[in-house]
Amino acid sequence: MESENYGALIKDLRIKNGLTQNQVAEALGVTPGYISNVENNRTAMSLRILTYYAQLVGCSLDSLVGELEPEYSETALDRKLYQAITKLDTTEKEKLLKTIEIWTD
Repeated sequence: MESENYGALIKDLRIKNGLTQNQVAEALGVTPGYISNVENNRTAMSLRILTYYAQLVGCSLDSLVGELEPEYSETALDRKLYQAITKLDTTEKEKLLKTIEIWTD
């Protein structure tokens, strides 16, 4: 993961969700110092903690990793598209497919 962006992204997501370092630490079962270290790029979250963090800030692990790792962003985008499509009814899916076919012809 690109270390220079890692801590900033974690902090940005925390702030956007109106959470303090203490609240995040409590929710994840870690210390506020650990969260501070993550946000200041002194340490990285384990996969387990990163999974819980993604849930806490309301995003999928795929999308979070996609934002952190540029080479993974295409896969994360595919996952977001899939999730959006699964919420559509059959008629909406058919319309979307026709639109995609027009764009790609």
